[in-house]
Amino acid sequence: MDHKSPPPTRNPNWVRDELILALDMYMQNPRSPPGKSSPEVRELSNQLNQLNAMLGRTGGQDFRNPNGVYMKVMNFRRFDPSFASLGKSGLRHGGAEEEDVWNEFASDPKQLAATAQAIRSALSQSAQIVVSAEFDDVEEAQEGRLLAVLHYRRERSRKLVKARIKRAIEETGELRCEACDMSFSERYGEWGDRFMEVHHTRPLHTLEEGRVTPLAELALVCSNCHRMIHRRRQWLTVAELVSIITQAKRQAKI
Repeated sequence: MDHKSPPPTRNPNWVRDELILALDMYMQNPRSPPGKSSPEVRELSNQLNQLNAMLGRTGGQDFRNPNGVYMKVMNFRRFDPSFASLGKSGLRHGGAEEEDVWNEFASDPKQLAATAQAIRSALSQSAQIVVSAEFDDVEEAQEGRLLAVLHYRRERSRKLVKARIKRAIEETGELRCEACDMSFSERYGEWGDRFMEVHHTRPLHTLEEGRVTPLAELALVCSNCHRMIHRRRQWLTVAELVSIITQAKRQAKI
């Protein structure tokens, strides 16, 4: 009886975090990116495998190998106007997410470099952190899933939440959402006393692992407003959400 070998494992699609790192490599030298056998591409291959392990993603034996990584880096050439002006085109095969990442980051090399560095820093300092199932419903941020999850971990720190709530009570004697002015104690009585969520206001690409979080960077927000801030990939600032709430109230009166 013939025993058929199992079908090869299909490699999962590239995620935003990986594409940011690949684009960062491309933008460092668009006219002559590192070759597929270069130390830079091999290092990026290692970083991507580490990143995917942290995100709980696996693939086949060729998963994010140097050859595949090099090809993905070169995919960005098809969006590069300076390359197209020479009458040339990059590798055509790729996903729609590549164009999104190009449009969001290619025109802002400083933010791209800072975001890529923040991801690499998280990889080097959080090697033991594995993104668990508790974050399956986390809305991916512009900077990718890994930094989004680390952001949520900071916001869920009981020590930070208690310290921020304590300061607010000492300063104002109450807890109110900084976006909509809602008070849990007013709405739920004693059951809602001393309850409020916190939102980390600092941009993800500026956060370094191991950095102490000042309480001034934590905004007090109710659960609904917190969800609205994180609802879409381009997360809102508290000020932007306040503006949305104000506008909605004005429209409701019309």
